[in-house]
Amino acid sequence: MKKKDLKRVLSQRLLVGDGAMSTYLYQLGIPAGVPVEELTLSKPGWVREVHSRYYKAGARFIETNTFGANRERLSRYGLEGKVTRLNREAVFLARQAVGEDAFIMGAVGSIHAGRVFRYSPAEYRDMFEEQVTAQLFAGVDGIILETFLDLEELVLALETIRPLTNQPIFCQIAMSEVGRTQDGRTLSEAFQILKETGADGVGLNCRFGPLELQRALEKTIVPEGMILSAFPNAGRLGITEGEYQYKSTPAYFGERARILREQGLQIIGGCCGTTPEHIQAIASALKNLSPLPRVNPNLPVEEVQARQSFSTIRITPTVVEKVKKSRTVIIEFDSPKDLDITDYLKGAEKLHQAGADAITLADNSMATTRMSNMALGSIIKEKIGVEPLVHITCRDRNLIGQQSHLMGLHALGMDQILVITGDPTRIGDLPGSSSVYDVNSFDLIRMVKQLNRGISFSGRPLKQKAQFVVGAAFNPNVSKIETAVRRLEKKVEAGADFIMTQPIYDREAVQIVAEATRHIGVPVFIGVMPITSHRNALFLHNELPGVKIPDSVMKKIEGKRGAEARQIGVELAKNLLDEAMLHFNGIYLITPFSYWEMTAELTQYIRQGELISLTGER
Repeated sequence: MKKKDLKRVLSQRLLVGDGAMSTYLYQLGIPAGVPVEELTLSKPGWVREVHSRYYKAGARFIETNTFGANRERLSRYGLEGKVTRLNREAVFLARQAVGEDAFIMGAVGSIHAGRVFRYSPAEYRDMFEEQVTAQLFAGVDGIILETFLDLEELVLALETIRPLTNQPIFCQIAMSEVGRTQDGRTLSEAFQILKETGADGVGLNCRFGPLELQRALEKTIVPEGMILSAFPNAGRLGITEGEYQYKSTPAYFGERARILREQGLQIIGGCCGTTPEHIQAIASALKNLSPLPRVNPNLPVEEVQARQSFSTIRITPTVVEKVKKSRTVIIEFDSPKDLDITDYLKGAEKLHQAGADAITLADNSMATTRMSNMALGSIIKEKIGVEPLVHITCRDRNLIGQQSHLMGLHALGMDQILVITGDPTRIGDLPGSSSVYDVNSFDLIRMVKQLNRGISFSGRPLKQKAQFVVGAAFNPNVSKIETAVRRLEKKVEAGADFIMTQPIYDREAVQIVAEATRHIGVPVFIGVMPITSHRNALFLHNELPGVKIPDSVMKKIEGKRGAEARQIGVELAKNLLDEAMLHFNGIYLITPFSYWEMTAELTQYIRQGELISLTGER
């Protein structure tokens, strides 16, 4: 049999794929944390033996041990210089382990693995091309792109590889939600796009077991002429007697293989948790059976319409809408570190009366535990009538918690947020706690905007669209503001609707920020935080990242403390506001140490200045 006849063979008979490589090797005893791809060089006998066992079990569609053999993944282990060698040797090992009737497929996995994209398209293309070029040189019979959660990345990989070879290319999607890609496409849409981009086959693998893959395919239109494949997990991963295990037995896999065949599949194998025994059960169940024609379901045209409930109807304009028309003041007033909120509510009410357009609440600022800004924001919205604008850090919640938190904010009608990375936990009051950082601020901005399109983080369509107005932070207190502005531009590209800056302490800096951000295209709220004492100024200037205080300000506050120092701090801030209001419609006042009286006075100063400009009175 000639390997170039793979597509012809698939038109005539079923092919059994192999099973898991990584999870099976771990079952055989390799230490956790060892990169499986590196075993191709350090333990070639182990890898060869796994291929041989799958071949003996009946697999004739054999994948190379190269799923993660790309530059990004290998760089985590200092192996980025061995991309070509690992991919080439993996093909040779697979070829040595099996008979002439087996097809050797170059396995290529997702690089960003469901996270938000961290590299430019050109960088992804370079990594895919580097990996696949080595596989093609070593003589693979085709390429299988597998476990791609996002259609966008899969299409990018296919566009990169298709011009490199005439060998068959198969594309397999891993679903976060049954029937959809993580970036919100239906499988029908995804498969059609993959066909148009040059795929020879499409299919599903990983994450779910055979029944859920069957359920997804039953509701999917597969383009005519596409080879269809499925490599399910051995059920869902769970903990049994303290150990992670997959539940599906080989016998169950054999039963489901016959049912999957009825979906028109031509290749059936296994993914995580499967073993040679699972593959043998598939091979026995499919022995002497021919592929069946695919019968697509009759599906109505899907219309996902966001239905707005009472809780999502916005009555008052957002800070972005306001600032485009008039002077808008956001005041940061952080939630207390205690359980008593009496003083906080008094301060919030006074700030509202002074003319605050919104009160913004940090998310455990300085990694110090405070009352939930969601809870307190909801209270001040309900009791005082002031608009809350809550900060959301990447530090404290994994992606499950982040989406849950955002859904809660939506339900409460709190749709103005500031997305920030967040200070590391080691500087706070619980230094032993974990910093999560599943994503960075760029990622989270994009993901919030995905909720606004009515798509969950996992790609599931939502019955409503969120309405989040998303702010991003900007630190202009750096040696090279051009670098900071480039970072800011990326946040705007990610979807930021407005910008809030770190506090600035001299008039010249205000002018520099105004000029540097003139082209940004979204409103900028300039940050002003009054100094409370000389000691406070020393701390801000010398110990707090992102803050610089000029010598002239230091001299005016030198030696001052208590009420006298706070009044000097307010006067210095007023002088700064005079300059800020010449350049910015958006003012961001930051309340220091819960001294709300200081920011209330500054807000009144801003509002009085507006009144004077309107009436001409002095």
